[in-house]
Amino acid sequence: MYIAITFLISILALLMVFWGGRVLLNGSWVFGFIRGTVGLLFLGAALLIVLVAADVYSYRNLAEEHSVGTLSFRKTGEQRFDAKFSDEDGLAQQFELHGDQWQLDARMLKWKGPLARWGIQPAYRLDRLSGRYLTLQDERTRERSVHALDGSNYGVDVWQSLRGLDNRLSFVDAVYGSATFLPMEDGAVYEVRISHNGLLARPLNQQATSALNEWQ
Repeated sequence: MYIAITFLISILALLMVFWGGRVLLNGSWVFGFIRGTVGLLFLGAALLIVLVAADVYSYRNLAEEHSVGTLSFRKTGEQRFDAKFSDEDGLAQQFELHGDQWQLDARMLKWKGPLARWGIQPAYRLDRLSGRYLTLQDERTRERSVHALDGSNYGVDVWQSLRGLDNRLSFVDAVYGSATFLPMEDGAVYEVRISHNGLLARPLNQQATSALNEWQ
């Protein structure tokens, strides 16, 4: 579905390039300033549409609850961990986290109104992984850690723009889906899953289960 949306947006961008080119190249330049301005506006709009399409394409369709990856930890020092995140495609990323707990965040686009009734499913993109300390004093004074999980950077952020509008549009909401802060422990492995309600994490081995039981 999102490939189709990206394709339609790209077609619109090509049409904008065509119209802009015709304005710039055809006819005399008696009204050169007007023609040039209009043509550049068309080309600028085409570039903007392409960037929007690229950003939308980076989101994944969310038809039903499924695993988005696993997260494992190796303790390297006092309140310091190497965190390895392996996504559903098998791509692994490694980060250093500081603190006692971890949280994974995702950006979600939830369609409303006619789009939802037509069966267009929500979309998501993993956003960031962060660490947190248990005590307020540590949170204020110790080194913080937060890492971007998605490298998409097209100069246009559709999700953030929607948030800036306070989700006033009648056809889509831009929301956060976050896994609750869970304890980091040497050797612990968690599975992260996503549903229409957001992210959730489950322990996959004894180290993670024990850490979770002690924390609760």
